[in-house]
Amino acid sequence: MKVYESLFGAYPDGLLVIDGGGQIVRANPAACLLLGYREDELVGLSVDLLVPERARNRHVQYRAGYAKAPRARPMGTQTELVAVRRDGSEVIVEIALSPLHDDGQPLVVAAVRAIGTYPRVRQAIKRGRYGDALARIAALTAEARDAPSLLERAGRAACEALGARNCVVFLLEPGLDMFRVAGGCGLVQGERVGDRVPNRAQTAPGFVLATGGPVLVADYATEKRFQVPAAYRQAGLRRALAVPLADPTRRVGALSVRADVSTEFGEEELRFVQTLAGLLATCLARFETEEQLRHAQRLETVGQLTGGIAHDFNNLLTVILGNLQVLQEQARDAGAQGDVEMLDAAQRAAQRGAELTGRLLAFSRRQVLSPTRVDAAQAVQALAGMLRRTIDPRVAIETDLPAQPLYLRGDPSQFESAMLNTAINARDAMPDGGLLRLAVRRVERLPGDVEPDARDMPGPFIAVSVADNGSGMSEAVRARAFEPFFTTKAAGRGTGMGLSTVYGFARQSMGAVTLDSVPGQGTVVTLYLPEWAEADTASPGPAPARGASRELPQGLRVLLVEDDDTVRSVVQRYLQRLGAEVHACASAAQARERLAGSENVDLMLSDISLGRGERGTELAASVRQQLPQLPVLLMTGYASGEVDIASTWPLLRKPFDRDTLAAAIAAVIKARR
Repeated sequence: MKVYESLFGAYPDGLLVIDGGGQIVRANPAACLLLGYREDELVGLSVDLLVPERARNRHVQYRAGYAKAPRARPMGTQTELVAVRRDGSEVIVEIALSPLHDDGQPLVVAAVRAIGTYPRVRQAIKRGRYGDALARIAALTAEARDAPSLLERAGRAACEALGARNCVVFLLEPGLDMFRVAGGCGLVQGERVGDRVPNRAQTAPGFVLATGGPVLVADYATEKRFQVPAAYRQAGLRRALAVPLADPTRRVGALSVRADVSTEFGEEELRFVQTLAGLLATCLARFETEEQLRHAQRLETVGQLTGGIAHDFNNLLTVILGNLQVLQEQARDAGAQGDVEMLDAAQRAAQRGAELTGRLLAFSRRQVLSPTRVDAAQAVQALAGMLRRTIDPRVAIETDLPAQPLYLRGDPSQFESAMLNTAINARDAMPDGGLLRLAVRRVERLPGDVEPDARDMPGPFIAVSVADNGSGMSEAVRARAFEPFFTTKAAGRGTGMGLSTVYGFARQSMGAVTLDSVPGQGTVVTLYLPEWAEADTASPGPAPARGASRELPQGLRVLLVEDDDTVRSVVQRYLQRLGAEVHACASAAQARERLAGSENVDLMLSDISLGRGERGTELAASVRQQLPQLPVLLMTGYASGEVDIASTWPLLRKPFDRDTLAAAIAAVIKARR
């Protein structure tokens, strides 16, 4: 018996003797050590309490079934079993059962062996833990709505799975020379959300991108490949595993997981971190696309609003300018110099209002463009020469132009205006002087950071960029830079319409515009316009304005079609002062009745938008079929849907004065002879 007692006490596996009611009657030292109990605590304890609560009912049923047909069951015949230790922790075990009879009482000997320390088991447990963590992170990416909260929660899950202390995601800034800390958990000084880290091989994330693959740091204390910030060691970080963060087309940043010396990073950890990087990169790309789409939708909504306002305001300005012109002439005839000066000031203010509505229409993509072939390098060279003569001499101007001409398809005056607006913004960002650089190059396709609805536009494109080394823009300012009336300048120093008109011109021209900026380092605005193709045709553009011949035949019979009473009255007065005989109509139906009658006309002047769904273009087309030789001149305040007719009909833009109207009529009559 002493031999058996010695064997029971020395046996390396835990041994529990259990009676028919499930109570423990004996326990050897190995069982006490494994389960964390003293022997006197185990004796009398129900064996069911050593089973996790989630599996306890199933264990009771199994024990009852075993009691009915007891048999020897060796270790390794079951799937994973778990025992609960005294402190509540769990340990994976194998259990062998053997029936035993003592004085006729049914007993069972349970041999319990911890297998969590087996290499194959440790690996399986590790894989299961990593798989579970990745599944939870994948669920987070599906439901996440913003990057900082996702990266904080995903980083925490990754740290728990790896036993790490710190997880951080670095994203490249648009200029590619800086990283921005996008989020994570356990962040250290100098790597808080929003902090910036240079993209150089001497920095931790810069080294990862320069290497182009995974980077393992065995000990920061002996790391010599890059500069280790003191904050890492102060936070107790010693080891690290980092991988590039990439979307399908480019590297966008780096993911780094750091730990103390108790954590090992091997092949399993590398696969985990690489999979994590792929999940996060995909989700961050989705966030970027969604934000760009929301931004485009906001701009489109504002564009629709501003376009409608500008159209109505141009009608009002036509009335204001028309009446001012009449009053000016009356004041001059009466010799009332004081009245003339006040009316001149009012007219200048109205003209500035007209210029503002023109910028609103440029932003809303409702201006009328006359695209033609433009030598981009020549235009930029001319702009550089003009800027050297007019802006602060402390601003140096450089150009980077191709040796051979590069032709873009665009409206020359609007292109010049867009470049000038951008250059003026760059100048204002350098109040103490700096460097302004203008460059022209050809690209096959648009970059990946343009708006989602512009990415599929076919190339090639001519890229014209304006770069400065001025104050730069914060992320918040950059996000709103293209919105109309948004400005960071002091009151009275800017309208906030410069970049918005550039944006509108680019999109209406089937191109795009990008803005890269870093606070304190400068800004680069790049305009992408389609390259001129030999098959392209230039638009004849709107009717000539000032400078064209104003000689109109006396008694010219004009059919005027305008649904706005006040505008119709002003234009009718203009025509009468020009010696024309006017037949005024308020609708397309009235105009058709006039033409169907016996009255002959020499010219039809019609607004495009005639109310009630009527269109001046449709009226003009039907009139042209009836009277092929009748000159037709259309007017517009640039309402939505009217921007594509310049290639078909001569167009007069509102607001206009009498001289502009006379020049447009003369040009149309001359063209039809």
